[in-house]
Amino acid sequence: MKKLIRRFIPVLLLVLLTICFSCASAEYPFKSVTMIVPYGAGGTTDVVGRQFAAALGKTLGTTFVVENQGGASGAIGCQAALDADKDGSVVLFTAESLGTQRVMDISAMSYADFSPILVVANDPKVLVVAGDSPYNTIDELLSDIAAQPYMVQMSYTGPGGSGHVQALIMNQYGYIPALTPYGSGADCYRAVMSGEVVFTNSNYSTVAELIKSGDLKLLAVAATERMAQFPDVPALSEKMENSEALLTIPYTPLSLLVAKDVPQEIQDALRAAALEAVKDPDFTAFMEANSIDKLYEKYTTLDEISAFYGEWESVVSWLIYDAGAAAHSPEEFDIPRVR
Repeated sequence: MKKLIRRFIPVLLLVLLTICFSCASAEYPFKSVTMIVPYGAGGTTDVVGRQFAAALGKTLGTTFVVENQGGASGAIGCQAALDADKDGSVVLFTAESLGTQRVMDISAMSYADFSPILVVANDPKVLVVAGDSPYNTIDELLSDIAAQPYMVQMSYTGPGGSGHVQALIMNQYGYIPALTPYGSGADCYRAVMSGEVVFTNSNYSTVAELIKSGDLKLLAVAATERMAQFPDVPALSEKMENSEALLTIPYTPLSLLVAKDVPQEIQDALRAAALEAVKDPDFTAFMEANSIDKLYEKYTTLDEISAFYGEWESVVSWLIYDAGAAAHSPEEFDIPRVR
């Protein structure tokens, strides 16, 4: 009899677990869902995330509460999302750092620990200086950086992030700034405005109003094409010969993810809502006003999203490793070299 009971207990636990998941799915969405942004307030992930959360809330008829959990290049917030209840009550809206945390020895996490719901946006990177800076053109700034390696200070959000990666690209063409880390994109541009550093490569949406007000000066777009709003401002590829291949990558892909163990029916409900949310007029107007790339139009299926993550992780991880800035080789994590 005791043997029979011992055999029956695992089956009973499995049935109860299935019932719990089914109940959670039937109740979804809850009155509120927490959206973790694993960076400080005011950066591009926070700014775009809040706009997207508002659109998602309208679509699902619930409230999305944005919670900033910054630190360790996004690892703290990502881990919190991974450890949360697997019922869809917590979602993650993150930038690119999941693709580099392993090679940077920041955490053991990667995109593979999460299920993609939607890859949403890429906020263009721009090089800015203070409004009263003596630098008025990108040529002047680059000239000083080339003449004084490790002396011209640039703020960035930490190892493995998009700012770090773009600084490494600049290094390949003879431009080596002194990197000073800050907790968020907002902290980075505030450091420029206060004179703590000379420049930063912000995401455009976070500094658009400051450029308009004259508090910051826009010197270049870190891309291969100029922005329509600023036809006289050069793309960085114009100043760094043969850099096009490196500057076409969306370096700040922003994505909605959940832990892999979240029930599939909840993932499906979230994805259906996300695909509707991007059609929201307010969200669309925000994206267009800030020249944000609509990655959800480029990567439309889950297979395309997964393939994008794989290629992004490969290109950027190997770029960091080849520059001598990674703690581990991508080979240790079976990350192939695709370029």
